[in-house]
Amino acid sequence: MEGDPEDGRFEMSTLDPALFSDDAIPPDTRTLNESIVAATANMANWWEVGAQTVRDARARGEGVFPAPVKSDRASWIEIDGPAGRIKLRAVAPANSRGVYLHIHGGGHVLGAADQQDKLLEFIADAASLTALSVEYRLAPENPYPAGPDDCEAAALWVSDNLRDFGGEALAIGGESAGAHLSALTILRLRDKHGRTPFKAANLVFGAFDLGLTPSARAFGAERLVLRTLDIEKFSEAFLPGMGSEEKRAPHLSPLYADLRGLCPALFTVGTRDALLDDSLFMHARWVAAGNRGELDIYPGACHGFIAFPCAQTLASLKRQAEFLNAALG
Repeated sequence: MEGDPEDGRFEMSTLDPALFSDDAIPPDTRTLNESIVAATANMANWWEVGAQTVRDARARGEGVFPAPVKSDRASWIEIDGPAGRIKLRAVAPANSRGVYLHIHGGGHVLGAADQQDKLLEFIADAASLTALSVEYRLAPENPYPAGPDDCEAAALWVSDNLRDFGGEALAIGGESAGAHLSALTILRLRDKHGRTPFKAANLVFGAFDLGLTPSARAFGAERLVLRTLDIEKFSEAFLPGMGSEEKRAPHLSPLYADLRGLCPALFTVGTRDALLDDSLFMHARWVAAGNRGELDIYPGACHGFIAFPCAQTLASLKRQAEFLNAALG
């Protein structure tokens, strides 16, 4: 934003249409997308074979995503939660100045806290934060509010015990459903507990309108990680029996919440992501509410792209680390 605040004129920077053109897609991203579509052409749907079957397969490294690599630096912490103990996957840097509270993705149905250790290592080392990833309860066995309740409990515990992790720096972030849960957690701590402890939010290709944004509705059947049907099925599992408008209640879809008084946030998304509009819209509302917000767009990148080896993944991870370091000071 540029301008002179004394005369009330500001010139807002605008999105470059070139980012969304087919010509802007890097060759390695184009090749990656083609390989993903080919690899998933005959993949079974989780709602047909069972969520646990797909979870187990992912843990074994089967499916479209690269096999998870466990870190010899990682350990588990257990804390009290609303329905029993909650596990936090911990990866610490050489010198920690606080915590990066991480919430994994997977549509609120799949994924696990120990399936992105290398990402946790990167964040820990690049931002000098102890990365703690929440093993929250998953749908459909545990629909709303189980997952958000666990993330809220984890955030309160981390906030209360922050000094045990080397300092007062506290950030939150996650990917896909993890970005959605991160936003809900920020709002829950403010609205239910009067707390705004987070200094930065790293929200990566998140789902912020569970009633589906236009890009989610229009994406169609191309199996580039996330189709319209997948989004609908994940939403049904997380919020069973609800219609689209019910799912847009502010406590469920943060796009519709009061966003005033929140921390700086980075929104990352690719132009070939069904959830493109979620990040575009949420970033605009975040800034309009008076918060600092940044938008990082990758031409041609699909949903979940930072899980795959490509140049855009390296660029995105670097940008995320730069954002965290700048926001935390």
